[in-house]
Amino acid sequence: MTADTSSAPTLESVAARAGVSRATAGRVLAGSPRVSEAARAAVLAAAAELSYVTNRAARSLVTRRSDSLAFVVSESEERVFADPFFPAVLRGAHKVMADHRLQLVFVVLSTEAEHDQFFRFAAGGHVDGAMFVSLHGDDPLPSRLRKVGIPVVLSGRPFRSDDDVPYVDADNLGGARTATRALLEAGCRRLATITGPLDMPAAQDRLEGFTQELRAAGQRPAASRTATGDFSTEGGFRAMKTLLRQRVHPDGVFVANDQMALGALRALHDAGLEVPRDVKVVGFDDSTLATVAYPPLTTVRQPMEQLGREMARVLTAIVAGDAVEPSVVLPTELVRRDTC
Repeated sequence: MTADTSSAPTLESVAARAGVSRATAGRVLAGSPRVSEAARAAVLAAAAELSYVTNRAARSLVTRRSDSLAFVVSESEERVFADPFFPAVLRGAHKVMADHRLQLVFVVLSTEAEHDQFFRFAAGGHVDGAMFVSLHGDDPLPSRLRKVGIPVVLSGRPFRSDDDVPYVDADNLGGARTATRALLEAGCRRLATITGPLDMPAAQDRLEGFTQELRAAGQRPAASRTATGDFSTEGGFRAMKTLLRQRVHPDGVFVANDQMALGALRALHDAGLEVPRDVKVVGFDDSTLATVAYPPLTTVRQPMEQLGREMARVLTAIVAGDAVEPSVVLPTELVRRDTC
């Protein structure tokens, strides 16, 4: 038995019910400001009474918009689905988009071919703007999109200091200083750090914060106590193994994200070292991993959902033609548990 669609409401029936022209009804339902408040109220009431749903394809012909925004992560699928950071930021962005009745296009890009494919998709009018998370180095894709008129917002400051693309970031430098200070105040004197990939501004800023706090305490950062990771659990494990090969092992470690901190804790356990008695550890993120770590991880909380919300807020404002601030930096705070 097929559904009867003969009585499905149309734009003409909405216009007739509201007592306005078809063109006026179309402008109201497309969100145009060029209508009177009385006409707007009448059309919206008529659409609600008739259960009329706007044809998105037809609306896009009027507005030249897709009503879709892209959430783009430049990482491997393995990393995206293993790290709680990404779904937390995505959740925050989705909440704002849902409030604006916008569609979210979730994209994972890990190869040059995928970057080119997304550029063609976006430039073809399928999205009105893009949020970029976890960019590496001076990725040209955001600039390419802006050159063809597609608004872009970054998670984290741009790789180049002269890039004027809007961004939303956490206070990575200040959070790293707080983590390092906590280790110093806990009595650590042989501090080490496990960094993230240094082609990412967040990792650079967390390393800089660690270095600045050590210098403020009168200590000279030692190159032998800096190991580079890749923000993965295995990367943290390998980096901690490298630090433990030094003649004297560190008594405190600042790890640039929680996922690497879990790997570092495993390496310390394998080496027969007890946390926090022998080595104290502080992570960064305050993801769900911090509470299930053993021992539960002392870490720096960055507001991941808020980061997503702010990115979506800034991007929707740009798409609407509103003025926005060039950058938003969100505060971080230390969350004390059992590793420091």
